[in-house]
Amino acid sequence: MTAVTGRVAAAERGETRIADRVVAKIAAQAAKEAVEEPPADGASPRATVTVHRDAARVRVSLELGYPSDIGRQCGAVRRRVAQRVKALAGMEVPEVAVQVERLHPAGANAAHGRIR
Repeated sequence: MTAVTGRVAAAERGETRIADRVVAKIAAQAAKEAVEEPPADGASPRATVTVHRDAARVRVSLELGYPSDIGRQCGAVRRRVAQRVKALAGMEVPEVAVQVERLHPAGANAAHGRIR
């Protein structure tokens, strides 16, 4: 038997690949966390991701309550998604595009439940 005398550098041991769909799930959850008051009857945020080397470009689709400060909430979503993808997947996020799919008026559920 021979003893191993040298250590292999971490960068030469192999590679960790995180699937795009995993990064998309991280992004969608981060977007959900960033929305201040999600609409009760709204769909959860969805994300699509394109990964190239160590960078992820993210597109998030979400629904917001109305009235709300849409610009501020989209900014919060962009910051949170970039932060969480960097922390959990170790990827830079040069772009987070946020698309608001639908606005839900406040009290819409109460109005639908009434009989006139």
